Amino acid sequence: MSRQAFASEALGSLLLFATVIGSGIMAERLSGGNVAVALLGNTLATGAMLFVLITILGPVSGAHLNPAVTLVMRLRRHISSRMAATYVVAQLVGGIAGVWVAHLMFSVPVLQLSYKARSGPGQWLGEGIATFGLLLTIVGTAKARPQWMPASVASYIAAAYWFTSSTSFANPAITIARSLSDSFAGIAPASVPAFIVAQFAGALAAHFVGTAIFTDRSREFA
Repeated sequence: MSRQAFASEALGSLLLFATVIGSGIMAERLSGGNVAVALLGNTLATGAMLFVLITILGPVSGAHLNPAVTLVMRLRRHISSRMAATYVVAQLVGGIAGVWVAHLMFSVPVLQLSYKARSGPGQWLGEGIATFGLLLTIVGTAKARPQWMPASVASYIAAAYWFTSSTSFANPAITIARSLSDSFAGIAPASVPAFIVAQFAGALAAHFVGTAIFTDRSREFA
């Protein structure tokens, strides 16, 4: 695996996670206690950053920025096991650094733990669906309209922020990183394991459903 690909995943995760945390802090400060307005600000910033990062980093590393995406790409044999493991390390290291950068920018303590509990069957189902939809979006767009990948992923995440009960973390690395920020976008460490299980379950379901739906069937009519 090239150093450029590792750097791409680390830097992309840093910028994405800094955006999620930083925009959450900014939105909470400016919204005057209106949670809907704060979530809207968080949504717009995250969607916009995803579009940019996938556009510029996709040609370098694929712009996974997410262990669930990396898992599915490994299952689909687009990357090796060694590359997948290295990507996950880059995503975690870069992502946690991004959380700390956001804290520094907003002059809050760098080292924190979140106290925001996010638990219960509804939220776990929301995370499973959020991740399922994200991976199905990626698999389907890669098959039909790869040039639309930045817009498709950014649009899906923007929608999933609002239609899922969990506000769509859909990313095990960002779930871990968000547990290190007691901010609008945080999640209590005790809530993290169930979220991650739901995310990987959703990702695996998307892999199998995507294979069934998007397999080339043209030969059946030859």
